[in-house]
Amino acid sequence: MKKIKLGFAPTRRSIFSAPDAIKYRNLTAARLRELGIDFVDIDDINAEGLLYSDADRERIAEKFRSEGIDGLFLPHCNFGTEYECARLAKELDVPVLLWGPLDERPESDGTRLRDTQCGLFATGKVLRRFRVPFTYMTNCRLNDPAFERGIRDFLAVCSVVRTFRHIRILQISTRPFDFWSTMCNEGELLEKFNIQLSPIPMPELTEEMKRVRKDERDAVESVLGYIREKMDVMISDVETETVAVLKIAMRNLAGKYGCQAIAIQCWNALQGEIGIMPCAANALLNDEGIPVVCETDIHGAITALMAEAALLDDSRSFFADWTIRHPDIENGELLQHCGPWPLSIASCRPQLTYPLAFDHPGSVTAEAKHGLITLCRFDGDNGEYSLLLGNAKGVDGPKCMGTYLWIEVENIKRLEAKIVCGPYIHHCVGVYSNIVPILYEACKYIGVKPDLYDPIQEKVEAYLRGEDVSFGE
Repeated sequence: MKKIKLGFAPTRRSIFSAPDAIKYRNLTAARLRELGIDFVDIDDINAEGLLYSDADRERIAEKFRSEGIDGLFLPHCNFGTEYECARLAKELDVPVLLWGPLDERPESDGTRLRDTQCGLFATGKVLRRFRVPFTYMTNCRLNDPAFERGIRDFLAVCSVVRTFRHIRILQISTRPFDFWSTMCNEGELLEKFNIQLSPIPMPELTEEMKRVRKDERDAVESVLGYIREKMDVMISDVETETVAVLKIAMRNLAGKYGCQAIAIQCWNALQGEIGIMPCAANALLNDEGIPVVCETDIHGAITALMAEAALLDDSRSFFADWTIRHPDIENGELLQHCGPWPLSIASCRPQLTYPLAFDHPGSVTAEAKHGLITLCRFDGDNGEYSLLLGNAKGVDGPKCMGTYLWIEVENIKRLEAKIVCGPYIHHCVGVYSNIVPILYEACKYIGVKPDLYDPIQEKVEAYLRGEDVSFGE
């Protein structure tokens, strides 16, 4: 699981109880350790380990930068010093979590020790003045379930933001001529989001395959053993070896160019060069945490990286076509692709065989497991980008070829209109978890508009406020 590091900058204000602020500073740090959270403390900056002065704030910023924090946590241990919080957050430019422990009952003489909630109101306003986006975790006790959930969700948000800001995608050849829908604006992706492409021509892939076949025999045999262990092989030995060689070659090239994902022109020039479809090789890499998407869909690769980051890279995503309506279920739909889905999501033993509508081998056929899923799609045109988001559940349906899953959504007509009217296309990414709130919250930090395909905005925001909300699990 990906490790995310927080900068822990608890704060106080001088007119409220310093001893109580120190007490809650220490209790909060202890709770983070209990939860196994990786954080950088500031207990070496001053005797109290608290943020309240400008000189200390400068040293804290320097320490956090040197430690490479992914997010900033600002616990208000009493009212807090709102302008120091805002200055620190502005300087660091990472996701910000604002929270404070619930205030105690006033003393018998009417005095109050902390006024934490009031300070949170003040800091929220000043962060807005500084134009610093932030995440708010509800005012609660350290042992409340809302605290642990809020912290862990914020780590996932930080993971998405860190991933999104450092994306580099290996683009293998151009998009297929017929797929105008998958064109992207490479310069705009770089200018807006620092998303980088590493384009290579098809011969560079085939040359690497020749080298792997000659020089990496042990690696090839290892992949072949894995294929035979995990799948029913229904193609020739030569074709199966080519699947293994392709998988290794793509991984090598991704490493060579420092890429986290791959977008490949999966047909039809590739078949003339190597004689197979790349689907099964894609599936093997997808299971190893290197998303590979079809038809040179750069936006699809970005989506896959975002989705897996929301899961802290703890499980895999699948890249699918929206294809046809379910013949029997009113709001049903078929998610399918020629065979690139990770084997780990299959509901049965996969077959290595031929895909639908193509004459070349190299596809995986397997129905994916049922369950609650999130479906998403990063896309854009005319200079505007958004992230389509929503949930679905797996349902029974007719047998299909390739990797597939029949799903049911709340309103297929509403979803269909969203996709057709754009800026989306027929591709999406799915994961077996409800990451809609995580991606929705991450959008505020990356300059992308969240676009819910069901009217669940209030439900999502209630969840993020710490309320108990059901998404149909």
